[in-house]
Amino acid sequence: MTQEMKGLLLEDRWAPVTSTMGFLELGAEQAAQAFATWHRGLMISRGLTVEVLPVTGTLEQVLSSLLPLTSGEGQRRYLFIPTRSAWTAYVESGWTGTDAASPMSVMARKLSIRCLRVVAVPHTLRKNQGVRYGAVMLDVFGPEQPGKIHNYVRALGASNDGGRWVFDQEGEPFPFEQVERYQARRVRDRFTFEMLKDYLRHLGLSPFEEDFYMPPGSRAWLIQKTGPFTTVGQEYTLEEARAARVL
Repeated sequence: MTQEMKGLLLEDRWAPVTSTMGFLELGAEQAAQAFATWHRGLMISRGLTVEVLPVTGTLEQVLSSLLPLTSGEGQRRYLFIPTRSAWTAYVESGWTGTDAASPMSVMARKLSIRCLRVVAVPHTLRKNQGVRYGAVMLDVFGPEQPGKIHNYVRALGASNDGGRWVFDQEGEPFPFEQVERYQARRVRDRFTFEMLKDYLRHLGLSPFEEDFYMPPGSRAWLIQKTGPFTTVGQEYTLEEARAARVL
């Protein structure tokens, strides 16, 4: 972990799963059931079953319910984790990490709520292993946006695109944003990890703190798809996925 990103969730031990996370402004069970209903509609014609299972324990114990991580036909397990706020966290069992953008966009539309995609990846270079390309991003999705083909409310990101840092933004800034920082000479300084944490605090989240998740007496909810998949995916331990991702 680089000094610029000290303080990632669980010291980044669960990357790539937690490198990108989704958040829904809704209770965990309600969010999980709505997600399951959506996926049942997609899977029923193919004979796939979509189950909703309660999971208890510490944050790392509930994250372990995603294992083994998988490749191949979509994701097979999705986890909705309650927090000490109005938000529910979302992660997936994909071996390359959670792909939160599309699910959060769809859920925001279907439920008329706000959903987020949060990305925090350190930029690291390891000798004889390669580069882990850094990224700090925040996407806020809302209900259908009149006159727009997508439902972004706000999108911000500073990321390393194969060796070159780029900064992107879309939508109207929130009142709490440090808009003057977007003119910084060094591109990666225009939206930093510290800025991301500050913006999320204004939205009511502390997603890089372990005790933000799994309040006492709460349950997480695991969505699991089973049945005749058209392609056979490979399974990975967390350690194998991390090694493949240069972590």
